[in-house]
Formats: sequence, C-alpha cells, structure tokens
Amino acid sequence: MIYKDAIDWLYSTQQFGIKLGLDQPRRLLKETLCFPKAGVKVIHVAGTNGKGSTCAMIDSLARACGTRAGLFTSPHLLHYGERIRVNGVMISESIIAEYLTDIRNHVASWENHPTFFEITLAVAMRYFRAQNCELIILETGMGGRLDATTAVPADIAVITPIAMDHSQWLGDTLEKIATEKAGIIVPGKPVISAAQEHTAHTVIEEEANRNISPIEFIDHSLEGYHINLAGRHQRENAALAVAACDRIKLPLNSDIVRQALSEVTWPGRFEKLDNYNIILDAAHNPHAATALVATWEDQYPNQKAHIIFGAVEQKNTDKVLAIIAPITENLHLTPTNSARTLTLVDLQSALPSGIAYTVHESLDNALSVVNDLNKTTPALICGSIFLIGQAKAQLMGTDTRSSEQ
Repeated sequence: MIYKDAIDWLYSTQQFGIKLGLDQPRRLLKETLCFPKAGVKVIHVAGTNGKGSTCAMIDSLARACGTRAGLFTSPHLLHYGERIRVNGVMISESIIAEYLTDIRNHVASWENHPTFFEITLAVAMRYFRAQNCELIILETGMGGRLDATTAVPADIAVITPIAMDHSQWLGDTLEKIATEKAGIIVPGKPVISAAQEHTAHTVIEEEANRNISPIEFIDHSLEGYHINLAGRHQRENAALAVAACDRIKLPLNSDIVRQALSEVTWPGRFEKLDNYNIILDAAHNPHAATALVATWEDQYPNQKAHIIFGAVEQKNTDKVLAIIAPITENLHLTPTNSARTLTLVDLQSALPSGIAYTVHESLDNALSVVNDLNKTTPALICGSIFLIGQAKAQLMGTDTRSSEQ
C-alpha cells in the first residue's frame, strides 16, 4: 500500500474501538517480532497529566547523553508520524506504509482484529528495533494496567500526577484510577512517581510494595535550569524525568541537563504561535486547567485573554470552565472535529454564571473573530487536544487527521 491507502486502512480500524487488555498486543508484538532487543532499556510512563512533557524531557535528556532513543507518544496533533520518533526525527511515510501493509496482511485472518492503538504500538516497536534504539520511552495511551504499552517489558515505571480522567474506562474514584495507573509497575523493577494526592500515593506505594519494586516519590521541582516549556509544573515534570534517567544510569551531568531542558519541545502545551499572537494548550481536565491558569498568571500577570474553547464528552467541562474563568476576558465556544465533541448547547450548559461568552458554529469563525480583535495580550486556545490540533493545522495552513486513540 502507498501511504494514503495504508493510513486509510489504519483509520478504518477505529471501528474496533478501544480494547483494554494485554493478550492481543502481546500476540501482535510476538508474531511481528517487535519486542525490544536484549539490552535495550524501556521507560514506561503513565499518569493523568504531564505524561507527554515528561516523556519529551526524558527523550531530550537521553539524546543529550548520546543515547539513541525511541519515543512513542499519543495522540498526534498534525501528522501521524509525530507518535513515533527516533533521536527526535519522525518515522517516514514510506516506512509507515511498509509496516502497516505487513501488519494488515498478518492480521487479516485474526478473529479479533487489533485496534488502531495496538497496531500503532507495533509499528513503533518494529521501527525502534530496526533503528537499533538503545532506549525506548513509552507513553501509555490510557490507564496502565491493561494498556497495550504494558505488553512491552519495562525496566522502570514512571508515574506522573494522577487525577480524575477517563472515568468511563478507569473508574469513578481516584483510588480506582490510581490502581489502573500503578498497573504498569513491574515486579522487582524501580518506580519513580511524582508527588501525588494522598489516595493515589497510598495506592502506588502499596502496589510497589506488593511487587517488591523499589519506589521513590519526587516531591520537589528542578531549579536552576532554563526549561523550554512554560509553567511551574514543568519544573516538577523535569525533576521526575531527571530522576528516571538517573535511575537507569544515563551519564547525566549539569551541562547535559542544561542542554536537554533548554532544547526540549512539546507541542500544544502552552505553545506560543508568535506569528498569530496565540497560545495553544491542551488543558482538558481540572488538574491541567489549574496548571494552565497558574502558567498564564505567571506569564501574563493581571491580564485576561480571549479564549477559544472546545471539549469532548466526559471531561468535567463545567469544572474546567470554572477554573479558567478568572483569566477569561471573553470565552469563544466552538465544537471540535471529534466525533465525541460537546455541542454548543452542551458547552453553554457547562458555563459558570457571569462569564462573558460568544458562540461560534465553527473554529474558522472563532479564529476570524478573535484575530480581528485588537489584542496586546495573546489569545488562548484550550480544551480538547482535538481542538488544539485542528487550530494549529488551520493556522499553519496544513492538513491534519485526528484519531480517537
């Protein structure tokens, strides 16, 4: 298959939905010879917020040490290849097409078809093996215990801050969600966790104890270094990333840390598009919204923003809107390009009282209105990651194709 046909086939597999479980991804990785080679280190990262940023920092630290690193993250913003990188470079379309063609042929007779995410993981693992990666960094898609990435044997589990999210899949209490996230812990292998709320802390500690896995909670932020990602929370993510790299004995020193953190990038997280005087931030749950507000108030004290906002189902949108209300000059509501988007009626029903807002039938209309305003302060686009990818594509004049996995 050529790239377009291969991607069309892959996106068609979304009809199989999300299937939590390890038997099928293990089978796919085994039969396509995609498990890591002997001696390759694997860092597995789970959590609710900060997973992507922490993975990006670990990747940057590893590369600054001269380690050949493979990075697997999800979802993508613009291009599917963003999910799979070696030494910071995206996998090529030709290799994606080749690998997807092979997988399509291999699984054609399977009674239970692999999902979009399971197939993407197999593509990544095959690529990392072919590229002779010395270190693989895997971000969970959702949860941990039954996430496809947990089929890959890890040398260290890293757990970022845990909060309420994906409740329909992971449980309706923080304890249940933390149990799923802590499911990435491997018996006898070390665990590095961010500081957690008491309930999540207890769950992680108990799971590490049950697995006889040494555990360290990182309850401080990393100071004294410039980090090329805005926000106080990124200093906490950096401390977590450094601790993880130190635990697997990467040869870190202050110069390497300084270089890596000054160069790290992670799109869609308080990302400034200077040509448009716009900031993009995928704050889609209350914990992330709190970090966004703190970052905004640090970067733009005593200033409010015109905010374009869209969300998808089951994201505590009313709480998110209440949190961002204090930094809002006017809220511009728009649907996203996700099948799970909240309608404009849904968004309006989630608004806190007293907030000024405008309803837009499309993102195009919202961008046009906001761009016409005479702004000394940047506009802010936040909420669903689908909205962030859609907005970035439109502003950059390129195409994007979002996925639900």
